[in-house]
Amino acid sequence: MRFLLTDEQREFARTLDGMLGASGTPAVVRAWAAGEQKPGRELWARVAAADVFALAVPERHRGMGPLPVELALSFVELGRHAVPGPLVETVAAAAFLERLGEEAAAGVWLPRIATGDALVSLCAGAPYALDADAADTVLVVQGDTVRRTDTHGPVQPSLDPARRLARPLGGTVVARGPAVTAAAAHAVDVARLATAAQSLGLGRALLAATVAHAERRTQFQVPIGSFQAVKHRLADTLIGLEFAQPLVYAAALALAAGAPSAGREVAAAKVAAGEAGYAAARTALQLHGALGYTAELDLSLWIRKARPLRDAWGTPAECRARVLAG
Repeated sequence: MRFLLTDEQREFARTLDGMLGASGTPAVVRAWAAGEQKPGRELWARVAAADVFALAVPERHRGMGPLPVELALSFVELGRHAVPGPLVETVAAAAFLERLGEEAAAGVWLPRIATGDALVSLCAGAPYALDADAADTVLVVQGDTVRRTDTHGPVQPSLDPARRLARPLGGTVVARGPAVTAAAAHAVDVARLATAAQSLGLGRALLAATVAHAERRTQFQVPIGSFQAVKHRLADTLIGLEFAQPLVYAAALALAAGAPSAGREVAAAKVAAGEAGYAAARTALQLHGALGYTAELDLSLWIRKARPLRDAWGTPAECRARVLAG
């Protein structure tokens, strides 16, 4: 099995990184958290123009996929730049609709997802849907039933202000039966992979910012990065991220091959990347000192995402149980 990325994959990631780096994402995140959707929608269109959403949509529906490895690469960069919106939920919805087929109007929604014309939030086994107020539609899976709704309750407070959670209300049943359960299980695997990749990118951004701060910040006339305790903390953070990365790409390869072990591998990657990203956030918070607690600091936008991403689409305990279940 080949674990090295191709030149084309690396160039795709570099291009996406460059585009997002020039997009001023901190301002976009703050606007999204305040309910101002225009900057986020504009960034969403640029992400779609880079074919990110098309990677989750089959070619017969104007997509390029499904391509889990490239999708994971994309979400590493989206996490690195803290891009807001129902990114994971939309690609998970694409996976769900592709498996369910025309019973759920896949031919209508999948082309719109591929081109970025539709934000779709998938809510599977959770009481709240992410960004229901911004989504064009919400798919709610409960047991073997899926319903589509455009109505939701009030937005609830979240540890990450840019994660706007609301309870979906009402809706129309569009499908029920074993096919819904199977499609939802596959969609959860896709969502976990994308969330793991986001956590990995987020953790790498936090580590890079913290290393830069440790090189600039001085105490006793020397950079704090020269202190052994600081070096060890940064090294531990790097090791966690380095160990998580191959698990994420191995899970993507397993999902691409349709391997029987894909669900377990995705769950293992989710645990490793989620814990590594959260550890990076704690390191960033501690080594930035009092500065790390200020909402005015852009880094806080990354720090506050780490814990919700760790728990989204399966807490560490749930994912570990999935690994052990075999």
